[in-house]
Amino acid sequence: MDLSSKIFVAGSRGLVGSAITRALEARGHTNLLTPNRGELDLFDRESVDRFFRDERPEYVFLAAAKVGGINANNLYPVEFLRDNLWIELNVIDAAFKHEAKKLVFLGSTCIYPKLAPQPLEESSLLTGSLEPTNEAYAIAKIAGIKLCQAYSKQYGFRAVSLMPTNIYGPGDNFDLKSSHVLPALIRKFYEAKVNESATVTIWGSGTPRREFLYSDDLADACLFIMDHYEDPEIINVGCGEDIPISELACLVSKVVGYEGSIVYDSSMPDGTPRKLVACEKLHSLGWHHKVSLEEGIGRTYQSFLQQG
Repeated sequence: MDLSSKIFVAGSRGLVGSAITRALEARGHTNLLTPNRGELDLFDRESVDRFFRDERPEYVFLAAAKVGGINANNLYPVEFLRDNLWIELNVIDAAFKHEAKKLVFLGSTCIYPKLAPQPLEESSLLTGSLEPTNEAYAIAKIAGIKLCQAYSKQYGFRAVSLMPTNIYGPGDNFDLKSSHVLPALIRKFYEAKVNESATVTIWGSGTPRREFLYSDDLADACLFIMDHYEDPEIINVGCGEDIPISELACLVSKVVGYEGSIVYDSSMPDGTPRKLVACEKLHSLGWHHKVSLEEGIGRTYQSFLQQG
């Protein structure tokens, strides 16, 4: 990408899209297309086609998606499957049709089988059953991957797919009904601190292990992949380290300054036992993450306080 290239960031108001936009601006890119939902409805095929026809973006980052934690995925499987399929089909097809030079599609590591060998290799895709608690979202993301690969195979369209691990950072969703585990923990411990609660209850047993990547690190990887990766086969993005939810809870409580006790509700679902991605493919190209987990949680907590 040249600094003058016209670049469309789909989902530019979200956690990942806003980080990609910041990274592009920091690198000196000025010709950015970052419409909000009111300006461009990604569910509307005609609107998306018209946008691409009129604006002619050269490069596309497809970071828009309907996302949420275990609770939201369990409650709204139709929306998680349907809405993500609409977004993917509309944007990928329009990008090809209106001759974008390249598209980067952001998937998710939930595409991998629930019991796939750890760490998760790219070759594990479609080798087993998915985790039931986020199956709808995973199927939608797999469809996006296969759509990119189909356009690449049939038409030579440069569409690549990256699979990020769990992402967190400034602008995250801290709503306890729909958020992922790390921002949910930040809100829980903050409210417990303010209310001087003696205990904080965490869903599940605390034993599942999760890997977390700071949103600005993912944005840096997205730009790196746009510039350096051409293979239609998927590529993982992570830090190569995971942590039990129980240790994560202790780390968040430390950053927030909560001094009470932590209780685990084992009647609630744990989700996948472990989800660590193998990053050798990306590391071999020269990219590595920069922000440590504790530093990233501190930055995210400060953004939470600023959000009010």
